[in-house]
Amino acid sequence: MSRLFVVSGPSGAGKSSLCAALLKDCPRLKLSISCTTRAPRPGEKDGREYHFLDIETFEKQKGAGAFLEWANVHDHFYGTRQSDVLAVLQQGDDVLLEIDWQGAAQVAEKMPETVRIFILPPSIEALRERLVMRGQDAATVVDRRVAAAEAEISHAGEAHYQLINDDFNESLEALKLLFE
Repeated sequence: MSRLFVVSGPSGAGKSSLCAALLKDCPRLKLSISCTTRAPRPGEKDGREYHFLDIETFEKQKGAGAFLEWANVHDHFYGTRQSDVLAVLQQGDDVLLEIDWQGAAQVAEKMPETVRIFILPPSIEALRERLVMRGQDAATVVDRRVAAAEAEISHAGEAHYQLINDDFNESLEALKLLFE
């Protein structure tokens, strides 16, 4: 039986890296491609990283109830179409969504059988260090992400499983066990 998994966690917890490694190791697991109204970044391809939609199309689909979850983030819409998820499940594969805790709650409300996993950093200090080491954000952005992470972490208990990503390989092995 096919299952829907939602992985959430704050920026810097390692969820994207863990999900990427998990997808390589679990051939029956397929990543759901979200929709967005933002413009593609260099190297991004429609249908691979995102389904890039104009605002009118997104709004029309949202109004028709097409999305399992959606959000407005930094003046752009993001969402997961229910039809995309169901198509993969009907093929017999498991589906992985990597979304924030609010989206995870929306999905679980519509599909209660969803397995929710929350990736946690070992500490707020370790999270800050990871964000700084990425070298992608100014100090003010790192501060904002850390503050947001503290709020997000308060929702970890809403997930079925909480995984502290202290050691990447150990965390990946623990995560794989949930997908067997």
